[in-house]
Amino acid sequence: MKKALYAFMLAAGVSTAAQAQDKVFTHADTLRGTITPERAWWDVQRYDIWVKPDYATKTIEGRVKISFKITATTKTAIDSSLKMQIDLQSPLIIDSVKERNPIAAAGIGSMQDINPFTKADHEKYDKYRQMLFQTLEFSNEGNVHYIKFKPINKVNGGTILENSITIYYHGKPREAVRPPWDGGWIWKTDSLGRPWMSVACQGLGASVWYPCKDHQSDEPDKGASLSMVVADTLVAVGNGRLTSKASNNDGTTTWQWEVVNPINNYNIIPYIGKYVNWTDTYAGEKGKLDLSYWVLDYNEARAKPQFEQAKNMLKALEYWYGPYPFYEDGYKLVESPHLGMEHQSAVGYGNHFQNGYLGRDLSHTGWGLKWDFIIVHESGHEWFANSITSKDLADMWIHEGITNYCETLFTDYWFGAAAGNEYNYGVRKNIRNDKPIIAHYGVNEEGSGDMYYKGGNMMQLIRHSIDNDSLFRQILRGLNKTYYHQTVTTQQIENYISKHAGIDFSKVFDQYLRTTQIPLLEYYFSADNKTIFYRFTNCVTGFALRLMLHNDANSYKLAATEKWQSTAIKSSADATALPTLIDKNYYITQKQVQAAK
Repeated sequence: MKKALYAFMLAAGVSTAAQAQDKVFTHADTLRGTITPERAWWDVQRYDIWVKPDYATKTIEGRVKISFKITATTKTAIDSSLKMQIDLQSPLIIDSVKERNPIAAAGIGSMQDINPFTKADHEKYDKYRQMLFQTLEFSNEGNVHYIKFKPINKVNGGTILENSITIYYHGKPREAVRPPWDGGWIWKTDSLGRPWMSVACQGLGASVWYPCKDHQSDEPDKGASLSMVVADTLVAVGNGRLTSKASNNDGTTTWQWEVVNPINNYNIIPYIGKYVNWTDTYAGEKGKLDLSYWVLDYNEARAKPQFEQAKNMLKALEYWYGPYPFYEDGYKLVESPHLGMEHQSAVGYGNHFQNGYLGRDLSHTGWGLKWDFIIVHESGHEWFANSITSKDLADMWIHEGITNYCETLFTDYWFGAAAGNEYNYGVRKNIRNDKPIIAHYGVNEEGSGDMYYKGGNMMQLIRHSIDNDSLFRQILRGLNKTYYHQTVTTQQIENYISKHAGIDFSKVFDQYLRTTQIPLLEYYFSADNKTIFYRFTNCVTGFALRLMLHNDANSYKLAATEKWQSTAIKSSADATALPTLIDKNYYITQKQVQAAK
């Protein structure tokens, strides 16, 4: 979603030179961005979050139950020095940590079938119950907290493999300054002066508002729940489905929502305001998909016709990408106090119920005003970002580059291939080439904002180089089937595309993701204009790209490498047309040169 800020900077003429400077990374960056030993031994299974915000003081209190599975098998995983790294950003404070004592739980379980209980059995049972939750010690190092576990003993001959802790915390969370780009907890009012609250934390991290294992590589395999305690006059919306709504008889109500699918930490988000709701269904590839829409009460009439576009989005993206990835949790659009975010099964929407990007066409072709940018782009992330997630933030092009390309695919689906090509070519002018798209690994760093437009243009040139839309579609759908609900590396995505395309695109990925150089195609024609000679310069060693070119009369295949190649020209008119055809569908530069000697 930082595309929005990037587009704003382009429009405002703000320099990005500072972004291009090498950053000095700290120990804190490494702790945040690396799978440390204190993170490696346990795998998150589920988050159960309870939060109570106080709008007047801009504070929250909460608790999070983290269910986890022990993955390590070495002695260090069961000895008394075992520590767990938990992330919670200052100025939030952890009050206490309680562990579900696995020994006591096993003891209670072993007594369930005893009937009738003797007095001694009752005393033993009560002892186990008193021991069921034990307090754990913890220390902190900045935003990282280390929880020290009791020795994890063996029960009934086997090591305890699953357990849970509950973390109690409170404080005044970082307040978002300009969400969603400069994120945190959002304390706003709607146009009638009523409280309107939410969170935006992509990149910044979910630990800005709740304690968690704040690394994209570990999603809760068994989903998550979010319980919000809010004033009776407000409505609280979360991810997935509403599982309960209960009055607390003190002027507050607790709303509980749940997802059953894995979910990114930064996607678990509260929306609290004066919402109204309506529902619909969509006949999708996997059957009936539940649609649910939540907007501020005074925007319902404007929102209803605009949100009908969600069905067009689903039809186009299911065609290209495969089934919507979260049928079990449904699909929601929720009006947000910011422009929008890809919050899984509860997509944040703040585009003011208009087409384009806040009423503008980012491609300057007219096609971008035919549809609502936020509905298409942020929903596109359900496939790339939410179902397929990069393990490291450095590989975020997987989220943003391929989702940027969904805008082209959507335009192509509804308005034709020529329209899609024009849209993609139109957004190319927003590329800056300030720094590489892939950032440093292990330090929670994002690469260049070019991951959007340049990533989308890279996908376009790969598609045209394959020159087979049926195969290209199979690749996109295959990615979503193979890596469904998984975290991945860029190598996995790159290798999959090359393997299934039958073309080695490894140097193409190196060129566009790991350098700021744009390949230069040098070319010249024979004296009789019947042959074109060409080669690539300004490129990584071994760079090659097959240029497949079609006009109304003829087709050409230019297998361009760093060495001079040649192709016969079928008509004199084609000699003039070829450079334009190349420019439109391939993000490269061109230069006509003198004949090679």
